[in-house]
Amino acid sequence: MPQPPVVFVHGLSTSSAIWSHQLAVLTEAGHPCVAVDLPGHGRRADGRFTLDAALAAIDEGVRGLPAPPLLVGLSLGGYTSLAYAARNPDAVAGVVLSGCSTEIRGWPLRAYSRVSPVVARVLRRARETWHVVTDMLTAMHGHSSLADLRRLPVPLPVWFVNGRWDVLRFGERRLVAARPGARLRVLPRAGHDVNTHAPVAFTRVLLEVVRDLGRVSPTAALAPA
Repeated sequence: MPQPPVVFVHGLSTSSAIWSHQLAVLTEAGHPCVAVDLPGHGRRADGRFTLDAALAAIDEGVRGLPAPPLLVGLSLGGYTSLAYAARNPDAVAGVVLSGCSTEIRGWPLRAYSRVSPVVARVLRRARETWHVVTDMLTAMHGHSSLADLRRLPVPLPVWFVNGRWDVLRFGERRLVAARPGARLRVLPRAGHDVNTHAPVAFTRVLLEVVRDLGRVSPTAALAPA
């Protein structure tokens, strides 16, 4: 039986390169894999980030595979992967969401908007690359992960996989509660970039997920936090 394909979507100010460990292990296990670059990042560094452009980039990766894939997104890649799945539920076999377990609206978005210019000056980031952050803030303003979750058909499997020390996991139980059948895994000794902080543990979870695709219980299973 063919192994389920997997599409990986990175977070803000990184690129598809962050998935090297997961790509190597899952490819070796027989899964066709693609890691996409979002607009303004990696091979698409010349593009400007918009939500529509991000969804088009994900769609290109998804449609290039032989079957609906498991969609794995980290941080900004998680928010955009969920948005893609909500709009194209028949195109994916399931969704793994990491580092995106809070709504990017209200005070978190306002705080990030205030802090990001200061961070840019301190780090002396080039203006031509820092626009990706401001583009993201514009594109995702008012976007709701809860609304996307509620748009997904119930049979589509959803997993939340977060690092224990991730500052964006404080809304995870609210999101899990809003999604019938959603599963939550919290990995110890890992922060926001859970796939690189705990690459072996994170990849092990992905191997469990692809093995269990199509056999997810409708009852949410919560791992100890």
